[in-house]
Amino acid sequence: MDREDKRRYLIVGAVILEIVSPLLRKKLEDYYTSKGLGCLQDFINSLPVKHILFHLRHKNSKCCVDTANCVNQQSLPLNYSQWNRMYTAGSTNHNCHCKYTAKPISLNDLDLTLLSLILLNCSSLSSNEGTLISDLREFKNNYLSHNTDGAITETEYNTLWTDLTSHVIKLDPSKQHDLVIIQNRPLDESLCQYYVTCLLDVHVILEKIDTKIDATSAEIQTTIGNGNTEVMETVGTKTAELLGINNVVLMAEIEEVLQNVICQRCKRNINEQDIHGRALQPYKLGHSIFKLHHEIDLTSAVVDNWKGVSDIVIMNDGRLVMCLPRQKRLLICNTDGSQVDSIQVQDAPFCVIAVNNSTVAVILKRSKCIEMYGINNKLKLKSISVPGLGLGHSITTISNKLVVGGYNTLLIIDHQAREVVQTIQTDCHPGSLHGSGDRIYYCDKSYKLYWYSYTDDRHHTLALPSTPLKITTLQDGSLYVMCKDGLILHVSSDGKKYKTVTTKELTELNHNWISYILNQRNFVTLGDQMTIKVFHEY
Repeated sequence: MDREDKRRYLIVGAVILEIVSPLLRKKLEDYYTSKGLGCLQDFINSLPVKHILFHLRHKNSKCCVDTANCVNQQSLPLNYSQWNRMYTAGSTNHNCHCKYTAKPISLNDLDLTLLSLILLNCSSLSSNEGTLISDLREFKNNYLSHNTDGAITETEYNTLWTDLTSHVIKLDPSKQHDLVIIQNRPLDESLCQYYVTCLLDVHVILEKIDTKIDATSAEIQTTIGNGNTEVMETVGTKTAELLGINNVVLMAEIEEVLQNVICQRCKRNINEQDIHGRALQPYKLGHSIFKLHHEIDLTSAVVDNWKGVSDIVIMNDGRLVMCLPRQKRLLICNTDGSQVDSIQVQDAPFCVIAVNNSTVAVILKRSKCIEMYGINNKLKLKSISVPGLGLGHSITTISNKLVVGGYNTLLIIDHQAREVVQTIQTDCHPGSLHGSGDRIYYCDKSYKLYWYSYTDDRHHTLALPSTPLKITTLQDGSLYVMCKDGLILHVSSDGKKYKTVTTKELTELNHNWISYILNQRNFVTLGDQMTIKVFHEY
């Protein structure tokens, strides 16, 4: 493999990513707007489209409506990751398309494979357009999707280039000049590597080795008790061995996919069973759920009093990441205060949220941007400008997107595309954000808990006896809400009622930070002397 092989890969990849994909996104957008639909989410949520896509993913299923158009596909071209990227399941027991609701997805979330799949099956194309789009998808699959080397030989390039450019020009003759510019582009090593991670169909590869991963499930389940970092190391190692790839950037991409896709299996097991494998039962509101297990003094680790800590997040492996705005740094340590490390930042970090097992997103106090850091390599990974960012300084996640508060808005941010992909209007300046399932919880200075639900596209409220400050979700979907006067309320999963928590140690808190750690079944609070209190479930 030489530099020219890499340059040829870069040229072909650039045509796919810079010309073909935007061209197909525009074609899809033109189609659904011509039908009076305002966005992609509305389009894929329309019953005819949802019905078609449902049967591209599910076999041997009959829908409760439109049965005449149910199709049992011989193959399933829509893979799990693509379906889960677009839809979330509701509580309906029977399995048909009416059970699912479209997620807040944008055109930029669709790669060429998914774009072409939707266009070919859900839009009105001429037979010639359909053939061209199908061929372009095949070009990507044959030359790029499984090309882990990031190189194309001269023989392959000569075979491909004429057909590729001919198809593009037939779809849009105005792209002739753009093709010439790309063809003469010099090799850019970093851009070429980035295009490898964009074009390699990691999800398809992972599905092909799915049975291999299943074979290690017993090993993975064993390591769950030791935290998700070890789980990820186990799965990541198995995957690397199976793929035979030794590429740092590529493996980082695979790690993110594993965390967001494969480990959902582990998460579902954790969500649905207790440590003895029994089905979990819903909590009774207000009843004693947790007992104080131990306390940890982090004063020496923080080298400051608790007032110097503006926010804390606990990673799935149990590590704490704390914002120390006075010292302009993020502090990382174990819950016992050991193995202290830190990341220096340019401005005062005010709030933090975990993006995955090794990455956090941080809002800086005087900045209109979000910064993302790797807590293992202690590097700043990216900075995302958010022009409408409000002064509430709160951040959460939902469906692998970041959520921040704006001025009477919730801003949904695709951190991979580095852009705001949805703006949700609110009746207040939302603060203390918390994402859970299909809901975004928030509050202001009133005695109300608010949440926006994607299921019904509505805002809901619950009147409380005090101002809510911090929200966390328990394993059964109910909430613990810490209020301004130290009161903790247990709110039902439907958000219609609440009861006061009477556990003695939870009525003596002097700091407004609480968190429930799902995979460890622990409830954690911060005391007034920089003391972490760890509660275990009864």
